[in-house]
Amino acid sequence: MDFTFGQFLHELWIARAPIVQGLGVTIVAAALAIVTGSILGVGVGLALTYGAKPLRWMTRAYTDFIRGTPVLVLVLASYYILGAAGVQLSPFQAGVLALAVFCSSHVGEIVRGALQAIPVGQIEAAKAIGLTFSQTFLYILLPQAIRQVLPTWVNTAAEMVKASTLLSIIGVGDLLLASQEVISRTFMSLPFYFFAGFLYFTANFAIEHFGRYVERKTKIPS
Repeated sequence: MDFTFGQFLHELWIARAPIVQGLGVTIVAAALAIVTGSILGVGVGLALTYGAKPLRWMTRAYTDFIRGTPVLVLVLASYYILGAAGVQLSPFQAGVLALAVFCSSHVGEIVRGALQAIPVGQIEAAKAIGLTFSQTFLYILLPQAIRQVLPTWVNTAAEMVKASTLLSIIGVGDLLLASQEVISRTFMSLPFYFFAGFLYFTANFAIEHFGRYVERKTKIPS
């Protein structure tokens, strides 16, 4: 069916409340997954790099398993399998948990690569002057690792925004589900899907510019 641009704007104005609400759910879910996954990922990266052998083996198995599992499977498992096991989570909580776990495995590998790129002599020098491992990580390793991690972390954060579209499968009222509900009423498939894609692009564009801003702030002056 053919629709004019004016008709699309009219239907968009009518559907503005659910679209804005869905966009808010998408942003909050992605932000929680990125923040939680990044924090967990730092721990995973430290365990992979400096942990004892049993801890490294378990962490390696965790990262390989999670990275090799589709996000959709993780989302369904977080909601249905945990529910069957007696862990009652709302669709939103289960979706954020799945995205955070997936994010942590990727961030863990990114952090591991950044830490291993730092010369071992710097850690030995820190030990020589009496710094604890926490102080060594906070004052020596972390500032250097951030500069190497940022570009890849931005890509991972953008992936989390795109992966959040899968939360609609378990009934989370995100932007995609809100758009589909409007489409089912108006039959304007292409216009609303294009508009949803534009909003997803805008969110990822903001993440990219935030990453560039942090990169400029942490750059060593030449």
